[in-house]
Amino acid sequence: MAGSARERLLQELSTVSRRYMASYALFNQAVADRIGLHPTDLQCLNLLTLEGAPVTTGRIAELTGLTTGSATRLVDRLEKAGYVVRRRDAADRRKVLVLTVPEKIAEFGRMWERLSGGWSTLFDDLDDAQLAVIVGHMRRTVDFSARQITRLRTGDAQAF
Repeated sequence: MAGSARERLLQELSTVSRRYMASYALFNQAVADRIGLHPTDLQCLNLLTLEGAPVTTGRIAELTGLTTGSATRLVDRLEKAGYVVRRRDAADRRKVLVLTVPEKIAEFGRMWERLSGGWSTLFDDLDDAQLAVIVGHMRRTVDFSARQITRLRTGDAQAF
């Protein structure tokens, strides 16, 4: 009987995971629409804030999986919207770094805080061990997704 209960839970996990991913994609689209960005640009901005330091357009291409040409166009759009600026690297003048604009990032952060108000209360009834399980799951999911993205982008026949 345990196997069938586990099978039901795994099926429910599969279903709820698909709904979770769809809801996040739709949320991402709504936020991007609200601030006048493309959803990929919004997630790139998110990744840039997590990097903690200026990066090259090549690094942006690595983070997003875009070609360097597409990453350049993405930076162009973010720059036009006022979220980033380009600066020559003081240590290596051949490099151009992409820096986030603190005022625009703060504005973005305030909007995010308003939208996520109450998010942490979703976890109020969980203890630290349960939170650790969720964090572990999310880390494994990020790693798994990265591997799957690589398989899809390299044309691995078994990926399909």
